[in-house]
Parts: sequence; C-alpha cells; structure tokens
Amino acid sequence: MIRMRQLFVVLVAAGAFLLPGATSLPAASAEGPNVIRFASLAPPGSAFMKVMKAWNRSLKKATQNRVELRFYSGGSQGDERDFIRKVRAGQVDAAGVTTTGLGMVVRPVLVLTAPGLITEYDQLERARTELGPRFNEMFEAAGFKNMAWGEAGKNRIFSVEKFAKPEDLKALRPWAWKDDPIFAELVRIVGANPVRMGVPEVYGGLQTRMIDVVPTSSIAAVAMQWYTRLNYVAKENFAIIVGGSLIKREKFDELSEADQKVLLDTSERAARALDTLARRDDETAYQSMIERGMVELDLSAHKAEWDAVAAQTRKNLTGRVYSKSLLEAVEKVAAGK
Repeated sequence: MIRMRQLFVVLVAAGAFLLPGATSLPAASAEGPNVIRFASLAPPGSAFMKVMKAWNRSLKKATQNRVELRFYSGGSQGDERDFIRKVRAGQVDAAGVTTTGLGMVVRPVLVLTAPGLITEYDQLERARTELGPRFNEMFEAAGFKNMAWGEAGKNRIFSVEKFAKPEDLKALRPWAWKDDPIFAELVRIVGANPVRMGVPEVYGGLQTRMIDVVPTSSIAAVAMQWYTRLNYVAKENFAIIVGGSLIKREKFDELSEADQKVLLDTSERAARALDTLARRDDETAYQSMIERGMVELDLSAHKAEWDAVAAQTRKNLTGRVYSKSLLEAVEKVAAGK
C-alpha cells in the first residue's frame, strides 16, 4: 500500500484542507513562558507534528522555558485563509502555510511557483538564499515575520485522460483552486476553462467528472486519495510547491533579541528537516503510483510548446501578481546566474 505518513506535506501540497470546527483560542498568560499559538493543517501524530514538537523542545530548552509553541493542529482553526485572518486579528500568533497562504500576505511571492521557473530543488534553494531577504522585507512590511521557508513536493499535472500537448487540455476540465491565480492562467492560455472549487470538493469532482485534470504533488494525490480517480501523470513537473512559517510581527517583537534569534534558528532547523521528509516522500509516492498502474506521460516531445505556454503565463501575470523586475530576478537565480 502506498505510504501516507507525511500527511502534513500532503495537505499543504494540495492547498488548504477545509475542516470545520474553528474555535477561539485562549490568550497566552501574562505569567510563565511566552506562548506562541501556532495553527497548522497537520494531523496530530503525523510525521510533521513530530518534527514540530521536537522544534518546541529545542526552543524551550534554548530559551530556558521563556518561549514555547502551542500547536493547534488538524485544521482546527480552519484553512490557510482563516489562519492569516486569525493571525492578523490576534486570535493565533503564527501558522504554517503554503505559497497560497504566503501569497495572501505578500502576493508577489507567488512568482516562486510560476510555471517553468523553479522546477528543481537546487533552484529553490538558491532562490530562498538569494531572494529570501527581499521577500522577508515584504512580509515585515505587511506585519509578519517569515520564520522559515518550506516546501511540499513537485507540482505535476495529473489527469483522467491521456494528454501530450498543452492544447490537449482544451478538451478536458482542469481544476484550479479558488485562491490560485497561477494554474488558472495557464489553462486559460491553452484555451481551457478552469473549474474553480475548494480542495474538499476535488475528490467528488473527479468522481462526477466535473473535473478531470488536477495540478498537485504526488504526496497530495496519495493522501487525498485523488490518485484512485486519476490515470495519468506528467513525468515533468512545472513547479515546486513552496511554504513557510509566519508569525505576527507584534508577537515576534515581544521576545528579547536573544530569544528571537533562538526562535529563528530552531525554526530553520525544523524546516530543513521537513524538507528532507517532503522530498523523500514525494518521490516515494510518485514511484508507488507508477508501480500501481498510473501511466507516466513523457511530455518532452512537446517541450517547446509547454515552455511557450509557461512563458506566456509568467508574462501575463507580470504586473498583476508580481513585478517585471522580481520575475527577472527569480529567472536569473533559477538559471544559476
């Protein structure tokens, strides 16, 4: 049976998993440690939460129990849109989100997932290193602190029907998440009509054939069970799903300079451990699906056509989602220049 243990990465790779039951959280006590209330989609007991709890132990030890994390997992605080709203309102202090959540705070960050731009992990690492400070300034200007970058697998196109060229999508019904302007623009360029729906609706949409094309990572396709309704997957990925851990700047400023440094250092170590899990489990899920009968589609014969669509998508989003100078900067980093 396909492994499903890295469920958090699955959930963030698919986008926000809408769960009911969002509740108000108690404020941190004026006495005792400074508690950072952290919202997450990760289910209790998942591999992700094990790493997060290890992060909390390291943080408490290094600050001599002056700072600690209190996790609200399993989507109990809603989806990424709810997380950002609640951080702004002071109902939670921090949250783990994907590019979608990051983009709700700093829209230009979506450039990191523009199609055909960053498709390999070494490119993403360079982008985080060289352009991270630029994006982090934007987060701070918006009232947030990005404690650490993350990732959630390679974004591929899955389908019920066989496809080879971009124009083949015209006869299909591609899903586009409601808060994702990137893939929606790509399918519009090829002449298809994106079907907008939330993540919880995707499985039912595949069952009824309201949709038959899904952009996602392999680990997401497995954990959401979408792979059971899909038959084909592109060998080539068009992006890597990016994430991050955001904390409200006001909360961060409550900490001493020394404790701020410890928080950022321990967060970075936890994020890199999660990257290792994400990369391993995404590849394992991909190979497992192929072994179970999903057909791998090699699109290289039509690479020029796919590249042209990706380039046009990036161009169309310039000025609407990100600036031309920012796109050029990411292009330069991705090329290793």
